[in-house]
Amino acid sequence: MAYGFNHNKMTILALAESLLLSCYFIARPTMEKYLERILLASRVYDVADETPLQRMPRLSERLGGQVWLKREDLQPVFSFKLRGAYNKMASLAPDQLAHGVIAASAGNHAQGVALAAHRMGVRALIVMPATAPSIKVSAVKSWGAEVVLAGVSYSEAYDHALTLARQHSLTFVHPYDDPDVIAGQGTVAQEILRQASGALDAVFVPVGGGGLIAGVAVLIKQLRPHVKVIGVQPQDSDAMCRSLALGERVMLDQVGLFADGVAVRQVGEETFRLCQRYVDDMVTVDTDAICAAVKDVFDDVRAVLEPAGALALAGLKQYVAREHWQGKSVVAIASGANLNFDRLRFVAERAELGEQREALFAATIPEKPGSFRQFCALLGPRAVTEFNYRYGDARKAHVFVGVSLADRRELGELFQALNDCGIDTLDLSSNEMAKLHVRHSVGGHAPQAEHETLYRFEFPERPGALARFLDSMNAHWNISLFHYRNHGADTGRVLVGFQVPPGDQSLFQRFLQNLGYPWVEETDNPAYRLFLGEEA
Repeated sequence: MAYGFNHNKMTILALAESLLLSCYFIARPTMEKYLERILLASRVYDVADETPLQRMPRLSERLGGQVWLKREDLQPVFSFKLRGAYNKMASLAPDQLAHGVIAASAGNHAQGVALAAHRMGVRALIVMPATAPSIKVSAVKSWGAEVVLAGVSYSEAYDHALTLARQHSLTFVHPYDDPDVIAGQGTVAQEILRQASGALDAVFVPVGGGGLIAGVAVLIKQLRPHVKVIGVQPQDSDAMCRSLALGERVMLDQVGLFADGVAVRQVGEETFRLCQRYVDDMVTVDTDAICAAVKDVFDDVRAVLEPAGALALAGLKQYVAREHWQGKSVVAIASGANLNFDRLRFVAERAELGEQREALFAATIPEKPGSFRQFCALLGPRAVTEFNYRYGDARKAHVFVGVSLADRRELGELFQALNDCGIDTLDLSSNEMAKLHVRHSVGGHAPQAEHETLYRFEFPERPGALARFLDSMNAHWNISLFHYRNHGADTGRVLVGFQVPPGDQSLFQRFLQNLGYPWVEETDNPAYRLFLGEEA
């Protein structure tokens, strides 16, 4: 009797499990079904173009291989995103389109949904973060979509879009975590395999939520499994890298906004599943490397990519150098070119540092006649990109210098020559505070600024943001140093010196915690000590 009960119970459980698995595979297509969906997704070409695979001759020669750029920046919306958006919307039933569609996006997916809605004659409401570049907001509106600005990140815009979808019975078009969107993005890989002549060793893909790399990987690994699929993320927006390393999806506390097209706090559930199975490797790059890649693309093909659009190429360069690849044929997907023009200033400023063809350093020289001339002579024929000096001490002088380099090894040779002549040097090329603030600051040491502590803050850059930041400052302590410069980026950066008496330290720490902006203490930064603060 007990046996019969257990047997029946197990039968019921087995049936339930079978039913759950059936539902799972209906919601989550098998790999074969994904391949079929991608190969049959020809409807994307109702709105998308087949973009060229373009060789980069200069970079190919530098890296000792064949570097190709998949030019998705040439799409009608200057991004690959319209592929997935249209593929999804074209699969919706008439009743799902009746009230219109809604999407959340930092810009490129928004344009894809807006264009698709325009072609299909349906209403589109797009929720974008307030930090979205104005060029993307204007482009979305130009396709007839309604735009709502909400939050400062994609995640906040996403939450608001879901609320609006429920309130107005709109169909949500996800930017990445949807099988039809993934299949639409996979058509990029289909073109790459068809266009690549000869051997192909690896494809580098920018990664935000994971829709593009999931579609690319699932196709390539089933048709040409020997081709590596390598994802690239910014160091400050590396949700997929961390998730794959841990074996589960992670939620980032915050994301960097420079490459806004991939600024996602958590990757998709379905995209993560596919990436776990099919992605070979991941690599992260910093802001300077992205800027250098923007310049590489311009040098080779005279195109100007947005930061997320150049992300894959930045990762390609880093990976090829790290793995000592020679003679390889590699592809980077140029995912977008929706760049605000004023951001070019920041990109140009950091590109040479990212390519390690410029170095910033501090030099300490004797404050006596002839030492300045001797220092300049030691620099030799190198092009000087920056030179800042101010008298401040009768014994020695600190000079902030930027020089052009053929390669990084040249800096070591220069430092050796300077040190041999008794000139101390300090490399500031990787010192973020020095690059953002010290090189642009004026004044010098302030002996009367007692108990000065230095902090670097970041806040979303939008109209009125600096004023709001200042309003949030506490009036308890004197501000002894303040530097802000609009970098043409999406994050405002401020360097502030506070005069905080020792007895107020606990109160000051509470002030910092309640401020609501990311901050870094820079009081012990050597660039501050040399040029602005009290020397150690």
